Amino acid sequence: MSRTHVDHADIVRFAAERVNLPKEQADEYRAQVRRLRERLETYLGEHPDFSLRKMLLSGSLAKGTALRTLNDIDVACYISGANAPKEVAALIEYLAERLRKAFPNFSPDQVKPQTYSVTVSFKGTGLDVDVVPILYDGDKEWYGNLVSQEDGSFLKTNIPYHLEFIRKRKAAQATHFAQVARLLKFWTRKLKNEQEGFRFKSFMVELVLAHLADSGVSLADYLEALQHFFTYIAKSNFRRLIVFGDYYSASSVGTITEPVKIIDPVNAANNVSRLYTSQQADAIVDAALDAGDAIDAALAAPTKGETVRYWQRVFGPSFQV
Repeated sequence: MSRTHVDHADIVRFAAERVNLPKEQADEYRAQVRRLRERLETYLGEHPDFSLRKMLLSGSLAKGTALRTLNDIDVACYISGANAPKEVAALIEYLAERLRKAFPNFSPDQVKPQTYSVTVSFKGTGLDVDVVPILYDGDKEWYGNLVSQEDGSFLKTNIPYHLEFIRKRKAAQATHFAQVARLLKFWTRKLKNEQEGFRFKSFMVELVLAHLADSGVSLADYLEALQHFFTYIAKSNFRRLIVFGDYYSASSVGTITEPVKIIDPVNAANNVSRLYTSQQADAIVDAALDAGDAIDAALAAPTKGETVRYWQRVFGPSFQV
């Protein structure tokens, strides 16, 4: 196997130029959300009976795994009070109305209810913040019931614990965990653009990678890390149970009947991959096999041009050396 034409340093350079959200842009986005949160906290101080209790940055920007193509931000909004609707459509409208009260300087078109969230748009940057409601009953650890963005069901969740879970893995393999996660999310984004109906959500990518890291896989060499990920998907047929013991006993997970079995690290009862069919799982396996084969072929290719073409099967035409 040869790394003459493409090596770890080339992947690092590609990630910096094409994959990663630039730090200054990420900082600007976080600052916008922080200002939004601070304004809500000020409003809460003046209106202690207001039903919106807390806003937390969540999703890829909060985890440090956002791609350069990021165009919206996920924020969780904890809602308490007996008057909060328990039906999703009514809850979304309820949240929108209270966001308008909390931020009276926003024009009506800047606060728009969606199917499972409320979009708050910033006119200056054109950035959208998707505010997802969590029904909250005062739990000290900030557990609550989230409206799922997949099907609108309510799921027990804990945003601070989700963020802490990723922080632990990032701390164990500084720089590398987040970077490999971004590279893999870039790969899945390419597949979604190429294959109608292809599904592999970012949270599942992060959890598979966390499972490998917890199993002792080093992510310091990005070529090897990618191959470990693709090999795991292929050899497990994407049907092997993945469960973590950070916030509950792994033995507390019950029988899982769905084809893909990736358990939420903060909720033992939630299979985050429960909606994936066998056909969708097989498509992920096929994609992993193809990516792994492409990397093997790239390492054996005799010329730089051929090597780059194989890597483009993984990352698309933007991959150049």
